[in-house]
Amino acid sequence: MKKYKVYWERFKRALRVKGGEVTDLVNQKQDALLEPEDPIYQKKLHPDPEPDKGVLTRGGIDVWFFLIVLGLILYGVIMAYSASSIYAAQYHDDSTYFIKKHLMYLALAVVATAPFVFMARPWFWKFFAICAYGGSVVLLLAVLVMGTMFGGANRWIAIGPITIQPSEIAKMSLIMFLALFMSKYQKQINTVQKFGGHFTYGVVGPVVIIGIICGLVMLEKHLSGLIILGVLGIVVMYLGGTKLKWFAGIGVAGVTVVGGVLLFSDYARQRIDTWINIDKVDPLGEAWQTLQGLYAIGSGGFFGRGLGNSQQKYGYVSQPQNDFIFTILCEELGMLGVIILMGLVVLLLWRGYKIAENAPDKFCALTVYGLSTKVALQTILNIAVVTNSMPNTGISLPFFSSGGTALALQIFEMGIILSISRYSYQKK
Repeated sequence: MKKYKVYWERFKRALRVKGGEVTDLVNQKQDALLEPEDPIYQKKLHPDPEPDKGVLTRGGIDVWFFLIVLGLILYGVIMAYSASSIYAAQYHDDSTYFIKKHLMYLALAVVATAPFVFMARPWFWKFFAICAYGGSVVLLLAVLVMGTMFGGANRWIAIGPITIQPSEIAKMSLIMFLALFMSKYQKQINTVQKFGGHFTYGVVGPVVIIGIICGLVMLEKHLSGLIILGVLGIVVMYLGGTKLKWFAGIGVAGVTVVGGVLLFSDYARQRIDTWINIDKVDPLGEAWQTLQGLYAIGSGGFFGRGLGNSQQKYGYVSQPQNDFIFTILCEELGMLGVIILMGLVVLLLWRGYKIAENAPDKFCALTVYGLSTKVALQTILNIAVVTNSMPNTGISLPFFSSGGTALALQIFEMGIILSISRYSYQKK
């Protein structure tokens, strides 16, 4: 605990105020200001610790990653307004109701994230990972006691006009805390002992970390969140060095957990029954949203009806600004719009993995791998849901679904990646 108090003091020094202006000590050249945990300081103590990777440098953010994220944000803003305007005018007497909320959360997220992007050092994110994981556990417990019902699910905590979905925070915190654990015990994980170091630190430890979060989310009967958390945990474990042979057992445990949720959740069973028997379910009842979404997708063709010209958003697709916004995108912009979206997501994944390859340490690399994968995974699952390739489980489309805390967290997660991108290995 004493160690992290020292980290906190270092963070406060990094935000020291002089004459009313915040001084960014990270950018100062004096060696005396470098902390022992700083990669640049370590580089001075141990020249060329990883000669194959090149020289560790500190500079600006990764411009390409920033531009890709900016492209997704702007694309999302355009579609959020187009998809929500009719619904907002009908239910809130203001066609800009949802886009104003979207832009407000977006602006607040950018303002709150910017200082971390340019001031936070790699060691800070390790400290943050511990706080975020602990905070997520507390919030997931709190939502079971004081949660707010919405759409038949109890997954939100209302704080005045703001609602927080703890499971969204849990996704980020799980990635970072698991990355911290895997990096801290890298030597033990890489051991060849079957039931010694590797099994304890490469399997048992990570499974406990994932299990705590997934267990609490399971109590919410939040099937989509449970699936995403499980997959993200497996991705970080695999990239962290867990041997492939152990994933068979982990997979069996995962299937058992999901099966348990389905067995004891009428809500989840009903969704699966609708998915399997979509042609037999009442088209004006449980199958309504799925069928109307499919009609929207099918009517778009290659070039779409044109931006703003969707017919299905006129009361047919329920709340088109949220989970089913992809269907409106397909109807208005057609396959061309989908290609642009998927192209941006693929570029983000590629650039994120590139940043991870050159990251200053294992923790930073696993964090970037996990957060980049999260965007791609949620995009794929959202598309799978709205195309009826999997049950309708309520998965938002990153950067597009009308904003709240989920959008703010997505911006913050991209800020973490940009912050880490400032420290990278460059070829000599």
